[in-house]
Amino acid sequence: MTCDRLVCANCAGPVNEGRCAVCRAHRERLHREAPLAHLSPTALIALLVTLIAVALVAQRVATA
Repeated sequence: MTCDRLVCANCAGPVNEGRCAVCRAHRERLHREAPLAHLSPTALIALLVTLIAVALVAQRVATA
């Protein structure tokens, strides 16, 4: 989850702007808990495809 669309209940501002202490704390907690959250869906799909390709190559090398 990203904080791009979250609205703070304390200051009613976007959490990603960090207007108040609550916003900043929540934004930091989100970034600590989800290290891959800053990646776009396209980047995650590319990473998955790359991992599958590496696994297939490793399997072919192991059986050869």
